[in-house]
Amino acid sequence: MRIEAYKRKFDDSVLVEATGKWLGVNEFQKEFWTGASSENSWLSASAPTASGKTFLVLQWLLDRLITTDTSVVVYLAPTRALVTEIEASLNDLLADDKTINVTSLPLAEKYLSAAAGVTKTIFVFTQERLHLLANILSDELSVDLLIVDEAHKIGDNQRGVILQDAIERISRSNHKMKAVFVSPSTQNPDELLQDAPIGTDRVSVDSDIPTVLQNVILAQQVPRKPKEWALGLVSGDSSIPIGVLQLANKPAGLRKRLAFIAAAAGARGGTLIYCNGAAEAEEIALLISQLDIREKTDDKELLDLADLARKGVHRSYQLAPLVERGVAFHYGNMPALIRVEIERLFRIGKIRFLACTSTLIEGVNLSCRTIVVRGPRKGRGNPMEPHDFWNLAGRAGRWGNEFQGNIICIDPNDESAWPIGVPKRSRYPIQRETDAVMTSKDGLVEYLDGRDIESLSDLEGAEHYEQVGAYLLDTYLRLGSLANAGLAKRHDSKLLEKLDACLERMARKIDIPAELSIRHPGVSAIGLQRLLDLFKNYEGDVENLLPAPSESVDAYDRYVTVMRRINSSIFPVFLPDGLVPLHALIVVEWLKGLSLAVIIRKRIEYHQRNNKTFKLAVLIRDTMDIVEQTARFKAPKYISAYMDILHMHLLEIKRDDLIDEDFDIGVALEFGVSSTTLLSLMELGLSRMTAVALYEKISKDDLSRDGCVRWITDHAPNFEGMDLPNIIVREVLERVRPPRSLQEQFTD
Repeated sequence: MRIEAYKRKFDDSVLVEATGKWLGVNEFQKEFWTGASSENSWLSASAPTASGKTFLVLQWLLDRLITTDTSVVVYLAPTRALVTEIEASLNDLLADDKTINVTSLPLAEKYLSAAAGVTKTIFVFTQERLHLLANILSDELSVDLLIVDEAHKIGDNQRGVILQDAIERISRSNHKMKAVFVSPSTQNPDELLQDAPIGTDRVSVDSDIPTVLQNVILAQQVPRKPKEWALGLVSGDSSIPIGVLQLANKPAGLRKRLAFIAAAAGARGGTLIYCNGAAEAEEIALLISQLDIREKTDDKELLDLADLARKGVHRSYQLAPLVERGVAFHYGNMPALIRVEIERLFRIGKIRFLACTSTLIEGVNLSCRTIVVRGPRKGRGNPMEPHDFWNLAGRAGRWGNEFQGNIICIDPNDESAWPIGVPKRSRYPIQRETDAVMTSKDGLVEYLDGRDIESLSDLEGAEHYEQVGAYLLDTYLRLGSLANAGLAKRHDSKLLEKLDACLERMARKIDIPAELSIRHPGVSAIGLQRLLDLFKNYEGDVENLLPAPSESVDAYDRYVTVMRRINSSIFPVFLPDGLVPLHALIVVEWLKGLSLAVIIRKRIEYHQRNNKTFKLAVLIRDTMDIVEQTARFKAPKYISAYMDILHMHLLEIKRDDLIDEDFDIGVALEFGVSSTTLLSLMELGLSRMTAVALYEKISKDDLSRDGCVRWITDHAPNFEGMDLPNIIVREVLERVRPPRSLQEQFTD
């Protein structure tokens, strides 16, 4: 029996060569580890959400870095939230190991150091940040290992095209690059291997074996008794009655129904409540907080989070009083430091109820005991697809943490809430967004035929065609025909001939070089050509075409003009036109390095000065949304393209004296920085919220990374007197080790 026990132990373990220790794994994890060990291979792994994919991938990644000559690794995640989580997890695993660097900043010097073999570096990026680094290095970017997390997102509208473009771009730079794709349960994981270079081994690891027990429970009101809800455990196509849930109050309205049932069913804590939007999450969290008879907490960590919410967002931000009662809400546009702290306190049980939005479907690794859901939607009014529902349900229980979880579905027979009923377990179909749009009848061909029209007004709302059309035009400019591209094997030759004919007509009108257009995925080369023509025909002072530095008094007016030029020449993206001034103002404030709290305060003051009515909670959420969607996504994408075309024009007219080679607008907008010091603080691994809070205390704007370390070391003993939130101080002390006595004092 002992021999058999040892045999099972070895069968269910893998050897971590870097440490010489055996790591216990499940069946999927062992198959992944074995498949990923092949040298010249692309691997696509698919498994249910709770199977421990991320944990094992990170263990394997570090083992490979330590035991092989791999030096440059790119880990792609679909959202900034997941980037933050993966970066923190890697730093925790590495502890004090100084031989491997982890960064989420696209810095050329870090790449050059790793490429020269001086260090080993893991770049944790979104697809947009990978393009930023490739642009900074002028495509002289050779990656040894690429890991794509949530790889099924290659089918997402707009950003799926940018992800596909990023993968193909770095694959062209190094045909020997090893690639690993990781996705939740998918129907066809091998689809991601189709574009592997010739001669590369293709390994597919496909598992649909659940590693935790997930109970789907239906909750229906007992007739004539609104405070009593019958629970049934789904078993096959029927349900088994398991009891009646007694509510403390009558749930008048759908939101109260969701809140009251969650409070009653999740009394033990560890409960997620899925909400259709940030406003709903805030309201449901507020309702739940009133059902708990406990007094406000005296827990220091919860009080610190409340303090951070008040100082980092607004003194009346609804999150603060809620966390003091062990309840919180969670959505994607929240500041990263606050969101990460919410997740940490939820994991350790101090936050007992968490009202969340679809951010959790995007790969944030947060497990729970119970998920409560009614009529889930993804996006505005779109019923959630079965595969998304089961990706969400996978948060209930997680390998190595919670070995079982409950998914409570409210009103399962209400067709308005569940148009197709409670979804059966389903797997994601992987289809590239480019392939989906190309096969959508003749819509794309018609769009490309009309893409070079003088007016762009007809293009509004056609973002999916624009993204794919831009990708195909870049491919045509680079290769001369779509028949020469990797996508040719997936499409009918007659369709490719039609598209080639459209693209050839467009290409004849384009003077800009293909390598410049390739730098801006999703931005059409025909739009860039129209912008270049506008510059050439401009009769005023050429300096008026340049945006002003964010600190300049005319920065706001300049950015308003730049955004409107983009709308009229490249694509109508900053809409509606009446809101362009507001978006330009927030972009300028973001570039200045202002904190979210200051940006919100300035909006409030504007409304008050102009006697405009507003709802504070709505204003806060709207400001967060503009920062995330405009300042950090649309503005970097389109203003970077604007600047590249302008630089090309300045070189042609011999006014290169106006070009600032040291300032990259894409990086500045992505991170909201305008000074060397602020970027150096973020290079240390600090969140933007923490970096901005420290920058407000630092007089010099040109400190290097080492200069920031010295400043922190010198001033750390005085942090208490600077009125910095404790969570910010803790993050600083975790990233930069001050004298041990101070570290121990803070820990105590």
